[in-house]
Amino acid sequence: MMAGLRGGITIAGIAASIKLMKHWYVKEQRNLQLQKENVEAQLQLLKAQVHPHFLFNTLNNIYSHTQNKAPVASQLVMGLSDMLRFMLYECNQPQVPLSKELKMIQDYISLEQIRYDDQLDVHVDLPVNTENLSIAPLLLLPVVENCFKHGTSSMIEQPWLNLQVTLEADRMYVKLMNGKANEAANNNHKGIGILNVRKRLSLLYPGKHELTITDEEDVFIVNLWLQLDRMPLTKKESGAFKLTYHE
Repeated sequence: MMAGLRGGITIAGIAASIKLMKHWYVKEQRNLQLQKENVEAQLQLLKAQVHPHFLFNTLNNIYSHTQNKAPVASQLVMGLSDMLRFMLYECNQPQVPLSKELKMIQDYISLEQIRYDDQLDVHVDLPVNTENLSIAPLLLLPVVENCFKHGTSSMIEQPWLNLQVTLEADRMYVKLMNGKANEAANNNHKGIGILNVRKRLSLLYPGKHELTITDEEDVFIVNLWLQLDRMPLTKKESGAFKLTYHE
């Protein structure tokens, strides 16, 4: 009986040892996998940090070389640099200050004005003081971009655009109009950019927005009201924010 008991204990001990070794092996493999994934994540993060850094340094060098010899190219580089910086470093947040979103829109329109060699008739009316209002990043850009893509770029003569943004408490009202050629009718409101804006509005601002688009024979009109959120004020954002065209 004692021999049988010792044999049972021995078998149980061996089984327990095998189980412990298997558990240790699985745990060790999991730790190695986690270390590998951590190294890969660090490499990806390093790449993400290096690439924008290199990009902006290069853009700054181009800007410095063209500032005196090619002022128009210099403005284009600076405007593009500002837009890329906003997209890379600001837009990973669910909300951004409205002032920064509007400045990015202003920069984009200014770049388009240069591209049109000042033949584009632009009227932009933006609020001077956006207080501490915030907005989902890059929400307005596709709508403005759509005006250039399907509207003014297809006009042979006298392209024009009118953008008005007003604030009433925490509500923002946007009215955007642009002229377009007759053959571009009924195309502006079907673009991917407009569809994405509609989808984002329905997901991010349910019951807090209204977007209407009027596509007439020679004019494209966008009306949007949006109930915005507020974010805590910082020293940098507590003052008035004024947007101007690049001179």
